[in-house]
Amino acid sequence: MTLSTHTLFLCAATVLFGCTKRETPVQIGNREQILHRNAGSEPQDLDPQTTTGSVESYIQDALFEGLVAWEPDHTDPVPGAAERWDISKDGTVYTFYIRPDAKWSNGDPLTAQDFVFSYQRLFSPALSGPYAYMHYVIKNAEAYTKGEITDFTLVGVKALDEKTLEFTLRAPTPYFLRLVRDRSAYPVHPPTILKFGTLDERNTKWTHTGNLVSNGPFMLEFWQTNRKIKTVKNPHYWDAETVRLNEIHFYPIEDMVSEERAFRTGQLHITKETPPDRIKFYRENHPDLIRLDDWLGTYFYEINTTKPPFDDMRVRQALAMSLDRDKIVKYVCKAGERAAYCLTPGDMAGYTSTTKIEYNPEKARKLLAEAGYPNGEGFPKTELLYNTHKAHMSIAEVVQQLWKESLNIDIQLLNMEWKTYLAMKHEHKYDVARASWIGDYIDPSTFLELYITGGGNNNAGWSNEKYDALLMAAGKEMDPAKRNALFQQAEEILINEVPMIPIYYYRNKALVHSAVKNWHHNPLDRHPYKYVYLEADE
Repeated sequence: MTLSTHTLFLCAATVLFGCTKRETPVQIGNREQILHRNAGSEPQDLDPQTTTGSVESYIQDALFEGLVAWEPDHTDPVPGAAERWDISKDGTVYTFYIRPDAKWSNGDPLTAQDFVFSYQRLFSPALSGPYAYMHYVIKNAEAYTKGEITDFTLVGVKALDEKTLEFTLRAPTPYFLRLVRDRSAYPVHPPTILKFGTLDERNTKWTHTGNLVSNGPFMLEFWQTNRKIKTVKNPHYWDAETVRLNEIHFYPIEDMVSEERAFRTGQLHITKETPPDRIKFYRENHPDLIRLDDWLGTYFYEINTTKPPFDDMRVRQALAMSLDRDKIVKYVCKAGERAAYCLTPGDMAGYTSTTKIEYNPEKARKLLAEAGYPNGEGFPKTELLYNTHKAHMSIAEVVQQLWKESLNIDIQLLNMEWKTYLAMKHEHKYDVARASWIGDYIDPSTFLELYITGGGNNNAGWSNEKYDALLMAAGKEMDPAKRNALFQQAEEILINEVPMIPIYYYRNKALVHSAVKNWHHNPLDRHPYKYVYLEADE
């Protein structure tokens, strides 16, 4: 970036009066090891057991650490809060040995019982943890979550002593080490939780400034709503010597144009993404700054199947078949995204769906007519909900146009800020809504389990007993070929009944300053901050 002639003139004219160029936050950060990152929105909360967005996970990954952790350049599980683990010969019992020097940010020792407390909280029916279903591989976890049993000692999570934690699974689970690395399995500090509420109470003040106690490489300094979240190095972290950053500042910038401007003017080291109309510029002029990598995630529209006319499968099929996804990725996304015709991104642990949604506007019109709406006549007022974001708005406008052209139905666009948008989806107060899912681990189950009956992230309200049974069977199947065959059958049901409309598969589009080191690409876009540091080019 170059200064304008006018600005240069002003500085030259006043140099005798002490005019000096101010350092930017990035320049100061490079010198003092302060990382500035945009989270993309104001977080719903910092509670790892009640939140689901990437916005929150960016911050939680700095504050907390699970039994198993991340390396900067690969996704294989490595020791985290646990220094090692044993796995029984039959693959159903995992024993973790927590580090003797693992502590909370207030100096309290991190214990096995802290993890037991955290899992009891996650599975508590009253808390209704959105990720609880992912951990149903643990013995009796599902029964406890659904209130079928009330004695938590029957659940397969046990503290054998102060530093030894044992899990008993209902069946061998090849991805279990990756599962305990998920943010929903991060430990929470029992005395802090109970100081501000009960074990199973949501939205208390335990995550507020001055209250939050965590066990990760950083701890919360302050949270200024809609301005900034500041985290600082945790002196009690067991591996504090490895941590080179002193602070991480997270910002809630939703507008991509403002975000990119902040990057250009030295306010940010890392953006969440890049405006589509600026991607070509960076590709041609600063390819070293833009990270265009495949990301294990799917962008889709969720349909509220609990209300008419969307409880009619033919209506949902018509909506799905009338979208020209290739047009969307070419003219709106512009970063090389692939059009999505099924939920799973493909080639995960050898699995790629063989069932796809077809693009067939003529068939879509016939289905809509069969459902009682020939040429769109009589179709009720429909709202398309999305959270505040220019790209979401652009896609929604194209979809609105395509549905009008193909089906002759009128769609009203409804834009809401992040917290309201999440609440409306969770409470089924919407017709069609933007949604997305980023894989928590590289396995089809992380996507397909979204739509199990009653799952915490099943905002479509869809239910299919055969689908549930197939995923249950896949969870117990150890033969990879047979397991993938079960997933194929399940995804065929999902695509046929269409509670969600896949649109495209994600690509990372972040801008990363050249001073940021140890920030490597991986398909899950996870970056352990303990290894990140800043080193400005001379």
